[in-house]
Amino acid sequence: MRRRYQNLGTTGAGNPIQLGAGTQVGSMPSTFTQGSVTSTGVPTDVAIQGSGFYVVQRGGVISYTRAGNFAVDKDNFLVTSDGQQVLGYLAVNGIVNTGQALAPLQLGAGTISPPTTTTTVQIQTNLNAAATVGGTDGTYSTPLTIYDSLGASHTLTLTFTKTDANTWDYSLSIPASDLNPINGTPQTGILATGTLTFDGNGALIGPVDANGDLVNITGIDAVSLADGASDMSFDWNLLNGTTPVITQVAAPSSTSSTQQNGSSSGTLSNFSIGADGTVTGSFSNGKTAALGQVALASFANVLGLQRAGDTNYTETLASGQAVLGTAGTGGRGTLAGGSLELSNVDISTEFAALIVAQRAFEANAKAVTTFDQITQDTINLKQG
Repeated sequence: MRRRYQNLGTTGAGNPIQLGAGTQVGSMPSTFTQGSVTSTGVPTDVAIQGSGFYVVQRGGVISYTRAGNFAVDKDNFLVTSDGQQVLGYLAVNGIVNTGQALAPLQLGAGTISPPTTTTTVQIQTNLNAAATVGGTDGTYSTPLTIYDSLGASHTLTLTFTKTDANTWDYSLSIPASDLNPINGTPQTGILATGTLTFDGNGALIGPVDANGDLVNITGIDAVSLADGASDMSFDWNLLNGTTPVITQVAAPSSTSSTQQNGSSSGTLSNFSIGADGTVTGSFSNGKTAALGQVALASFANVLGLQRAGDTNYTETLASGQAVLGTAGTGGRGTLAGGSLELSNVDISTEFAALIVAQRAFEANAKAVTTFDQITQDTINLKQG
């Protein structure tokens, strides 16, 4: 509050003669101290820890807020509780470019993770050293799923046939129906054949290169795919680093694990917001990728911001222009995903201040009442 006075002149001693004219509101500054942060577990909630404001827009009009209770609207945009779009830096192919202009962040379920073609496969398998050549236990097959450039899956079957002690022939194939004929001749689906050899301890010792070193099997091709995908070429890794992953000991033939690096396309399952504002999406095909990065704005004088209602502020000449950037840089705070910043108002302190103000009002009112009573008693004495 600010007192107001009316100047009536001065006394003979030069002292001012002033008549009080009540009070008026001097200012109502916002309090930008840090509120406590509580976890909500909601992926669209995010709290600022430190200084900074989210940049939001509606109809091209920019405003700023610290309220991070966001949601995803029907058009898959990240929006505030009152429907304003949250602005940030978009990601292209999982890469965020913070040098570009701010744009609305679109994070909805319509986001697609593109497929990737399989380029390597690996199986961890034991072939039964006690198997009989030509017997039923001398043949073993195991399946593995691979993906073409369109994201379509194909079942790759690896078949091993024992041909001699410590020697197994192999064949890699996909269904013949997955391949178009070449020059009118149907393809068999067999992509690669060869031989694996083992030493007396069951360790893999072949195939080898010209130097006699154990090598992976490379350049396995699947051409003229029936679904129209690009031709495939992948490697079969027999080694994990320098260690063979195929063994031959006297135990039933079995495969303990399979690996391949391709995937089908996927849709966005959920996302999380990191401390630097990066929004990372998790997709149904098991992949993760950056979807964008939430931007923050800082101001030279936050007390110069103008309230725009609904926890929003707009910049003014007093606040200075917004300085845009990412969380954790340029003095801006970090973000806590799945959390919200609570009110920075201390209710107990404010309630205590309210009680003090109420008591002061009551005391002043009592003084006026007492003066009125004394005045009335004095008048009554004169009249008596």
